[in-house]
Amino acid sequence: MSERVLVTGGAGFVGSHRCRRLLAEGMEVIAVDNLLTGLRKNLDGITDKGFTFVEKDARESFDWVEGPLDYVLHFASPASPPDYLKYPILTLQTGSIATHQLLELAERKKAVFLLASTSEVYGDPDLHPQREDYWGNVNSIGPRSCYDEAKRYAEAATMAAHRALGVDVRIVRIFNTYGPMMRPEDGRAVTNFLKQAKEGVAITVYGDGTQTRSFCYVSDLVEGILRLMRSSETRPVNLGNPNEITILELAQMVKEHVGSKSEIRFLPLPEDDPKKRRPDISRAKQTLGWEPKVSLKEGLGHTLDYFLSIMS
Repeated sequence: MSERVLVTGGAGFVGSHRCRRLLAEGMEVIAVDNLLTGLRKNLDGITDKGFTFVEKDARESFDWVEGPLDYVLHFASPASPPDYLKYPILTLQTGSIATHQLLELAERKKAVFLLASTSEVYGDPDLHPQREDYWGNVNSIGPRSCYDEAKRYAEAATMAAHRALGVDVRIVRIFNTYGPMMRPEDGRAVTNFLKQAKEGVAITVYGDGTQTRSFCYVSDLVEGILRLMRSSETRPVNLGNPNEITILELAQMVKEHVGSKSEIRFLPLPEDDPKKRRPDISRAKQTLGWEPKVSLKEGLGHTLDYFLSIMS
């Protein structure tokens, strides 16, 4: 009998790639999404008999799930700043109410529970690069706290269920990820820059552009998640690309890649925007044998091809 997996946020950017990979591994997949920020078309073309899509909010009860489950993967949540700033209460509830619903499901089904957490739990870090044992520097009442604290709470709830109830858990802290299936208007740097460069309008860089990020191509992330899911590692694991570049360098790279003549325009830096972000992936290397393979140049090419296909 094939393994059976439930994925919340299954129609989202990372979630849809996750579903395809699980199906390719021969698993039966139940994708759950309320389509607030996910797109049903991200799952177009999936014809596997073992695939089921359910349009439902992850904050609701999962009593409707029948039969056995081997894994419960919680990827639901607005993830880009414009989305979680638009839906702050829902974001907090997805990190709290939905996490408890899914932990209860995993306990009932005796399934592995995997939480998709984020590098945002480190806030605006004063430790660089960020290790999993770093507790972070988060403004708990700032505008970004709805996302940062939702994920921090979700991690706390996950570990409480592990210690008190014996739920077998995994926590992945996802750093900046990009690739096909991203929404052009999602507000993240890669999508913003590609869309603006393609349209020939000004490329907007916040602050002076010296803040840094590390960008991981989605196929590398999905491989790491699969390895973590099948491991016995219950501690949080950073997954991201440790190659760090400034936001200005990224804007210039995108501009050159597209062949755009767009000017670069600087805007005020948003409140609590991290100045540096780069993962220490020592734990992923040691416990999962994982490190990213796709270069930023190659990944941008694949992402641009996707954007051209949907914008033409």
